[in-house]
Amino acid sequence: MTDIDVHQHLWTPSLVAALRSRREPPYLDGWTLHLDGEPPYEVPPADHDVARRTEIAAADGLGRALVSLSAPIGVEWLPPAEARPLLDAYHQGAAALPEPFGAWAAACVRDIDARLLAEDLDQGFVGLQLPANALADAGGYARCAPLLDLLEARGLPLFVHPGPAAPGGSEVPGWWPAMVPYVQQMHSAWFAFRAFGRPRHPRLRVCFALLAGLAPLHGERLAARGGGWEEADPGVFVETSSYGPGAVEAIVRALGAGAVVLGTDRPYAGPPEQPGFGLGEAAAHAFGATNPRRLLTGGR
Repeated sequence: MTDIDVHQHLWTPSLVAALRSRREPPYLDGWTLHLDGEPPYEVPPADHDVARRTEIAAADGLGRALVSLSAPIGVEWLPPAEARPLLDAYHQGAAALPEPFGAWAAACVRDIDARLLAEDLDQGFVGLQLPANALADAGGYARCAPLLDLLEARGLPLFVHPGPAAPGGSEVPGWWPAMVPYVQQMHSAWFAFRAFGRPRHPRLRVCFALLAGLAPLHGERLAARGGGWEEADPGVFVETSSYGPGAVEAIVRALGAGAVVLGTDRPYAGPPEQPGFGLGEAAAHAFGATNPRRLLTGGR
Protein backbone atom coordinates (compact mmCIF):
# COMPACT_ATOMS: atom_id res chain seq x y z
CA MET A 1 0.00 0.00 0.00
CA THR A 2 1.31 3.46 -0.93
CA ASP A 3 1.06 6.10 1.79
CA ILE A 4 -0.73 9.22 0.59
CA ASP A 5 -0.99 12.59 2.34
CA VAL A 6 -3.74 14.65 0.73
CA HIS A 7 -3.26 17.82 2.80
CA GLN A 8 0.02 19.68 2.90
CA HIS A 9 0.86 23.35 2.43
CA LEU A 10 4.11 24.31 0.73
CA TRP A 11 4.61 27.85 -0.51
CA THR A 12 6.93 27.94 -3.49
CA PRO A 13 9.10 30.99 -4.27
CA SER A 14 6.62 32.23 -6.89
CA LEU A 15 3.74 32.32 -4.38
CA VAL A 16 5.92 33.88 -1.66
CA ALA A 17 6.98 36.62 -4.08
CA ALA A 18 3.36 37.27 -5.10
CA LEU A 19 2.23 37.57 -1.47
CA ARG A 20 5.14 39.91 -0.70
CA SER A 21 4.18 42.16 -3.60
CA ARG A 22 0.88 43.05 -1.93
CA ARG A 23 0.24 45.77 0.65
CA GLU A 24 -3.28 44.75 1.69
CA PRO A 25 -4.26 41.43 3.31
CA PRO A 26 -3.44 38.80 2.40
CA TYR A 27 0.24 39.67 2.20
CA LEU A 28 3.66 38.68 3.50
CA ASP A 29 6.00 41.18 5.14
CA GLY A 30 9.20 39.16 5.14
CA TRP A 31 7.85 35.99 6.73
CA THR A 32 5.04 37.66 8.69
CA LEU A 33 1.65 36.78 7.24
CA HIS A 34 -1.10 39.39 7.49
CA LEU A 35 -4.71 38.27 7.04
CA ASP A 36 -8.13 39.75 7.65
CA GLY A 37 -9.65 38.09 10.70
CA GLU A 38 -6.44 36.68 12.21
CA PRO A 39 -3.48 38.13 14.13
CA PRO A 40 -0.16 38.42 12.26
CA TYR A 41 1.50 35.04 12.01
CA GLU A 42 5.24 34.36 11.86
CA VAL A 43 5.67 31.73 9.15
CA PRO A 44 8.62 29.35 9.77
CA PRO A 45 10.70 29.66 6.57
CA ALA A 46 11.93 26.06 6.87
CA ASP A 47 8.34 24.88 6.46
CA HIS A 48 8.43 26.14 2.89
CA ASP A 49 11.91 24.97 1.90
CA VAL A 50 11.15 22.69 -1.04
CA ALA A 51 14.36 20.63 -0.74
CA ARG A 52 13.84 20.09 2.99
CA ARG A 53 10.19 19.14 2.57
CA THR A 54 11.09 16.70 -0.21
CA GLU A 55 13.54 14.99 2.13
CA ILE A 56 10.92 14.81 4.90
CA ALA A 57 8.36 13.29 2.55
CA ALA A 58 10.87 10.65 1.49
CA ALA A 59 11.81 9.89 5.10
CA ASP A 60 8.14 9.48 5.95
CA GLY A 61 7.74 6.98 3.13
CA LEU A 62 5.14 9.01 1.28
CA GLY A 63 4.36 7.80 -2.20
CA ARG A 64 2.29 10.92 -2.81
CA ALA A 65 1.94 14.23 -0.95
CA LEU A 66 -0.70 16.63 -2.22
CA VAL A 67 -0.16 20.36 -1.70
CA SER A 68 -2.98 22.87 -1.58
CA LEU A 69 -3.24 26.64 -1.45
CA SER A 70 -4.11 27.36 2.17
CA ALA A 71 -7.69 28.62 1.84
CA PRO A 72 -7.71 30.63 5.12
CA ILE A 73 -5.34 33.07 3.39
CA GLY A 74 -8.38 34.23 1.44
CA VAL A 75 -6.98 34.27 -2.09
CA GLU A 76 -10.06 32.56 -3.54
CA TRP A 77 -12.33 35.27 -2.12
CA LEU A 78 -10.41 38.22 -3.58
CA PRO A 79 -11.80 40.12 -6.59
CA PRO A 80 -10.67 38.36 -9.78
CA ALA A 81 -8.12 41.02 -10.71
CA GLU A 82 -6.40 40.53 -7.35
CA ALA A 83 -6.92 36.79 -7.06
CA ARG A 84 -5.59 35.77 -10.46
CA PRO A 85 -1.93 36.84 -10.01
CA LEU A 86 -1.78 34.90 -6.75
CA LEU A 87 -3.55 31.88 -8.24
CA ASP A 88 -1.19 31.91 -11.22
CA ALA A 89 1.83 32.12 -8.90
CA TYR A 90 0.50 29.22 -6.82
CA HIS A 91 -0.25 27.03 -9.85
CA GLN A 92 3.08 27.79 -11.49
CA GLY A 93 5.07 26.83 -8.41
CA ALA A 94 2.95 23.84 -7.40
CA ALA A 95 3.01 22.32 -10.87
CA ALA A 96 6.82 22.36 -10.81
CA LEU A 97 7.25 20.65 -7.42
CA PRO A 98 9.36 17.48 -7.46
CA GLU A 99 8.14 14.00 -6.61
CA PRO A 100 6.43 12.87 -4.47
CA PHE A 101 4.43 16.11 -4.54
CA GLY A 102 1.25 16.65 -6.45
CA ALA A 103 -1.21 19.50 -5.97
CA TRP A 104 -4.81 20.60 -5.83
CA ALA A 105 -5.87 23.43 -8.12
CA ALA A 106 -7.50 26.56 -6.68
CA ALA A 107 -10.13 28.91 -8.12
CA CYS A 108 -11.63 32.32 -7.50
CA VAL A 109 -15.08 32.01 -5.90
CA ARG A 110 -16.04 35.67 -6.31
CA ASP A 111 -16.28 35.30 -10.09
CA ILE A 112 -16.72 31.68 -11.17
CA ASP A 113 -14.80 30.80 -14.34
CA ALA A 114 -14.80 27.11 -15.26
CA ARG A 115 -12.71 27.83 -18.37
CA LEU A 116 -9.81 29.09 -16.29
CA LEU A 117 -10.13 26.12 -13.96
CA ALA A 118 -10.00 23.76 -16.94
CA GLU A 119 -6.74 25.37 -18.07
CA ASP A 120 -5.28 24.99 -14.58
CA LEU A 121 -6.36 21.35 -14.30
CA ASP A 122 -4.72 20.68 -17.67
CA GLN A 123 -1.36 21.26 -15.95
CA GLY A 124 -1.79 17.98 -14.08
CA PHE A 125 -3.53 19.00 -10.86
CA VAL A 126 -5.32 16.15 -9.07
CA GLY A 127 -8.54 18.04 -8.41
CA LEU A 128 -9.82 21.28 -6.92
CA GLN A 129 -9.69 22.74 -3.42
CA LEU A 130 -12.47 25.15 -2.45
CA PRO A 131 -12.93 27.05 0.83
CA ALA A 132 -15.62 25.58 3.04
CA ASN A 133 -17.37 28.92 3.46
CA ALA A 134 -17.98 28.96 -0.31
CA LEU A 135 -19.98 25.72 0.03
CA ALA A 136 -21.92 26.37 3.22
CA ASP A 137 -25.44 26.56 1.78
CA ALA A 138 -27.62 26.12 -1.28
CA GLY A 139 -26.47 29.45 -2.72
CA GLY A 140 -22.83 28.40 -2.50
CA TYR A 141 -23.49 25.20 -4.42
CA ALA A 142 -25.47 27.09 -7.05
CA ARG A 143 -22.65 29.61 -7.49
CA CYS A 144 -19.88 26.99 -7.63
CA ALA A 145 -21.84 24.52 -9.78
CA PRO A 146 -19.85 25.18 -12.99
CA LEU A 147 -16.61 24.27 -11.19
CA LEU A 148 -18.11 21.13 -9.67
CA ASP A 149 -19.68 20.12 -12.99
CA LEU A 150 -16.23 20.28 -14.54
CA LEU A 151 -14.78 18.06 -11.82
CA GLU A 152 -17.56 15.53 -12.32
CA ALA A 153 -17.05 15.52 -16.08
CA ARG A 154 -13.33 14.83 -15.63
CA GLY A 155 -13.74 12.37 -12.77
CA LEU A 156 -11.64 14.55 -10.46
CA PRO A 157 -12.24 15.09 -6.72
CA LEU A 158 -13.05 18.15 -4.63
CA PHE A 159 -11.13 18.98 -1.45
CA VAL A 160 -13.05 21.16 1.03
CA HIS A 161 -10.75 23.18 3.31
CA PRO A 162 -11.52 25.89 5.91
CA GLY A 163 -11.67 29.34 4.38
CA PRO A 164 -10.87 32.75 5.88
CA ALA A 165 -11.86 33.32 9.49
CA ALA A 166 -14.30 36.11 10.32
CA PRO A 167 -12.72 38.96 12.30
CA GLY A 168 -12.65 38.03 15.97
CA GLY A 169 -11.37 41.20 17.61
CA SER A 170 -8.06 42.01 19.24
CA GLU A 171 -8.92 40.07 22.40
CA VAL A 172 -9.19 36.74 20.57
CA PRO A 173 -6.22 34.40 21.26
CA GLY A 174 -4.09 33.19 18.37
CA TRP A 175 -5.56 29.69 18.44
CA TRP A 176 -9.16 30.94 18.09
CA PRO A 177 -9.49 30.86 14.27
CA ALA A 178 -8.35 27.24 14.05
CA MET A 179 -10.61 26.12 16.88
CA VAL A 180 -13.82 28.06 16.20
CA PRO A 181 -14.48 29.46 12.69
CA TYR A 182 -12.51 26.76 10.88
CA VAL A 183 -14.41 24.01 12.70
CA GLN A 184 -17.75 25.77 12.22
CA GLN A 185 -17.12 26.13 8.50
CA MET A 186 -16.31 22.45 8.07
CA HIS A 187 -19.35 21.43 10.10
CA SER A 188 -21.58 23.55 7.86
CA ALA A 189 -19.93 22.30 4.68
CA TRP A 190 -20.48 18.66 5.65
CA PHE A 191 -24.23 19.08 6.08
CA ALA A 192 -24.55 21.47 3.13
CA PHE A 193 -23.04 18.81 0.89
CA ARG A 194 -25.55 16.28 2.21
CA ALA A 195 -28.48 18.66 1.66
CA PHE A 196 -27.47 20.46 -1.54
CA GLY A 197 -24.22 19.14 -2.98
CA ARG A 198 -24.85 15.44 -3.39
CA PRO A 199 -28.30 15.85 -5.01
CA ARG A 200 -26.80 18.28 -7.54
CA HIS A 201 -23.55 16.33 -8.11
CA PRO A 202 -24.26 12.58 -7.79
CA ARG A 203 -20.87 11.44 -9.09
CA LEU A 204 -18.61 13.96 -7.36
CA ARG A 205 -15.95 12.61 -5.01
CA VAL A 206 -15.36 14.92 -2.05
CA CYS A 207 -12.77 14.97 0.73
CA PHE A 208 -13.42 17.13 3.80
CA ALA A 209 -10.43 18.44 5.73
CA LEU A 210 -10.38 18.57 9.53
CA LEU A 211 -12.58 15.46 9.93
CA ALA A 212 -15.35 17.72 8.56
CA GLY A 213 -15.27 19.67 11.82
CA LEU A 214 -16.40 16.46 13.58
CA ALA A 215 -19.79 16.87 11.90
CA PRO A 216 -20.19 13.09 11.36
CA LEU A 217 -20.47 12.73 15.15
CA HIS A 218 -23.83 14.50 14.98
CA GLY A 219 -25.56 11.73 13.03
CA GLU A 220 -27.76 10.76 15.97
CA ARG A 221 -28.94 14.34 16.42
CA LEU A 222 -29.56 14.63 12.68
CA ALA A 223 -31.80 11.57 12.80
CA ALA A 224 -33.60 12.84 15.91
CA ARG A 225 -34.31 16.16 14.20
CA GLY A 226 -35.80 14.59 11.10
CA GLY A 227 -32.73 14.38 8.88
CA GLY A 228 -32.91 10.59 8.82
CA TRP A 229 -30.11 8.07 8.38
CA GLU A 230 -28.40 7.38 5.11
CA GLU A 231 -26.31 4.65 3.60
CA ALA A 232 -22.54 5.11 3.47
CA ASP A 233 -21.56 7.37 0.58
CA PRO A 234 -18.56 5.78 -1.18
CA GLY A 235 -17.70 9.14 -2.75
CA VAL A 236 -17.26 11.06 0.52
CA PHE A 237 -14.03 11.09 2.53
CA VAL A 238 -12.55 12.89 5.51
CA GLU A 239 -8.95 13.60 6.45
CA THR A 240 -7.45 13.93 9.89
CA SER A 241 -5.65 17.29 9.66
CA SER A 242 -4.25 17.94 13.16
CA TYR A 243 -6.57 15.56 15.02
CA GLY A 244 -5.22 12.53 16.86
CA PRO A 245 -6.37 9.00 17.69
CA GLY A 246 -9.24 9.98 19.99
CA ALA A 247 -11.09 12.08 17.42
CA VAL A 248 -10.28 9.75 14.54
CA GLU A 249 -11.55 6.71 16.45
CA ALA A 250 -14.82 8.50 17.23
CA ILE A 251 -15.26 9.46 13.56
CA VAL A 252 -14.48 5.92 12.40
CA ARG A 253 -17.06 4.55 14.79
CA ALA A 254 -19.63 7.10 13.60
CA LEU A 255 -18.99 6.33 9.94
CA GLY A 256 -18.96 2.59 10.55
CA ALA A 257 -17.74 -0.09 8.19
CA GLY A 258 -17.69 2.40 5.29
CA ALA A 259 -14.49 3.91 6.67
CA VAL A 260 -11.62 2.79 4.42
CA VAL A 261 -8.24 4.10 3.39
CA LEU A 262 -8.42 5.78 -0.01
CA GLY A 263 -6.94 3.54 -2.65
CA THR A 264 -7.19 0.33 -0.67
CA ASP A 265 -9.87 -2.02 0.57
CA ARG A 266 -8.28 -2.34 4.00
CA PRO A 267 -10.53 -0.67 6.62
CA TYR A 268 -9.43 1.27 9.66
CA ALA A 269 -12.21 -0.41 11.60
CA GLY A 270 -14.30 -3.48 11.04
CA PRO A 271 -18.08 -3.70 11.30
CA PRO A 272 -19.42 -2.86 14.78
CA GLU A 273 -20.65 -6.40 15.33
CA GLN A 274 -17.14 -7.74 14.84
CA PRO A 275 -15.27 -8.71 18.05
CA GLY A 276 -12.52 -6.28 18.96
CA PHE A 277 -14.02 -3.44 16.91
CA GLY A 278 -11.51 -0.58 16.99
CA LEU A 279 -8.76 1.17 15.07
CA GLY A 280 -6.81 -1.19 12.87
CA GLU A 281 -3.27 -1.59 11.58
CA ALA A 282 -3.51 1.20 9.01
CA ALA A 283 -4.44 3.83 11.60
CA ALA A 284 -1.81 2.63 14.05
CA HIS A 285 0.86 2.87 11.36
CA ALA A 286 -0.20 6.37 10.38
CA PHE A 287 -0.23 7.75 13.90
CA GLY A 288 3.25 6.33 14.48
CA ALA A 289 4.71 8.33 11.60
CA THR A 290 6.69 11.51 12.21
CA ASN A 291 4.61 13.44 9.69
CA PRO A 292 0.94 13.03 10.73
CA ARG A 293 -0.96 11.27 7.97
CA ARG A 294 -4.12 12.76 6.58
CA LEU A 295 -6.13 9.55 6.85
CA LEU A 296 -8.84 9.28 4.25
CA THR A 297 -12.03 7.48 5.14
CA GLY A 298 -15.20 6.92 3.16
CA GLY A 299 -18.15 8.34 5.04
CA ARG A 300 -21.73 9.33 5.02
